Amino acid sequence: MSSVSCPRDLSTIKIPASAPSGRLKMGWAKSNMPVLSRVTRQLTQKRSLKGRRIGMCLHLEAKTAVLAQSLHKAGATVAITGSNPLSTQDDVAAALAETGVQVHAWRGVTEKEHQANLSRVLDTQPEILVDDGAELSISAHLRGKAFLRNVIGACEETTTGVKRLKAMQHDGRLRFPVIAVNDALTKFLFDSRYGTGQSGLEGIMRATNLLIAGRHVVVAGFGWVGRGIAQRAKGMGARVTVTEVSPVRALEALMEGFDVMPMTDAAERGDLFVTATGGIDVLTSDHFLRMKNEAILCNVGHFNVEVSVTDLEKVSRSKRQVRSEVTEYTLRNGRRLYLLSEGRLVNLAAADGHPAEVMDMSFADQALSAEYLATRGDHLQAEVYPVPEEIDTKVAEWRLEAFGKKIDALTIGQRKYLQSWRT
Repeated sequence: MSSVSCPRDLSTIKIPASAPSGRLKMGWAKSNMPVLSRVTRQLTQKRSLKGRRIGMCLHLEAKTAVLAQSLHKAGATVAITGSNPLSTQDDVAAALAETGVQVHAWRGVTEKEHQANLSRVLDTQPEILVDDGAELSISAHLRGKAFLRNVIGACEETTTGVKRLKAMQHDGRLRFPVIAVNDALTKFLFDSRYGTGQSGLEGIMRATNLLIAGRHVVVAGFGWVGRGIAQRAKGMGARVTVTEVSPVRALEALMEGFDVMPMTDAAERGDLFVTATGGIDVLTSDHFLRMKNEAILCNVGHFNVEVSVTDLEKVSRSKRQVRSEVTEYTLRNGRRLYLLSEGRLVNLAAADGHPAEVMDMSFADQALSAEYLATRGDHLQAEVYPVPEEIDTKVAEWRLEAFGKKIDALTIGQRKYLQSWRT
């Protein structure tokens, strides 16, 4: 792949001429992200990000571009790269590069190119990192103590990233504070469940153009992402089975009306398999050899490690591309399996990711958390912190207002009653 370097804004992108299409996508997303727009106006007025350097590694599609543009409008110098080889939209990258944000991303990057783009972002000496999967944060740590002295902290978007950063903290390797944006109520209750629930099924349908109703869907993992997929598939007429390693989550899935069984048993029954665990080797050769002819495999977990493509290659005698996001594998036993989007995030590789209204909350959390680090990060220890409750509450209030909804407030008497032990 030959990328194009743009001297005007120092970006490295693929198709500069596609910017008009990207501007339309960004405009549509922004018009449906009123909370982030409100946050942008607030940050601009307070000047709390003016002069700050922010490095970003996120799925570079329209909503992400609106966030990057918002941080730039608020006065920050912003550089961004994509966090997934197949989730960057080249027209959006080109449009964002026109706004003054440094963009180093294109669809289909190799691992070597991805690492080079991470380095390009870090070369801007960012003080605040906005990260997805902890890739930028880990790369920053690999640059050593001298580099890390400039980093105030990071905001992490994903469950996988938070787990990795907590592991670094546990091992005594974390060198700057991290705000676990993923763990904000206004993020994971909505982004993970409703966002992935809708966009995951949308990606599957776009990739295959096949019916969900009547199919037996197997969902691996019943965290917030898994339950979102399971609920939406059930609502579309599928029979849903959940596989889990947690007794509590398995019991919850059962009481939600889903069947529960080990993957070795589910492998023989499923028509469509969706992995949503964040772990590795959820579907392996043992499962592939048990599956029905023409079973469909896909992933909505963070990395492309849940469906073992290595195992799939080993038990197959041939493969071919039958649609742009569908690879057909013919197994040695003669059965055919269909892998979507190379086992990467199907909701981003084959569709447009989460709905704008959902990302409006997640990215408002990101922007306000970045401000929190800019104003208070110097006083924080090198630990993983929750999003401050006042940020979570404010984002929820503003999103309700955007929907045109009002709620009740406790009276003084009710508040006193709830705070007292006396009856």
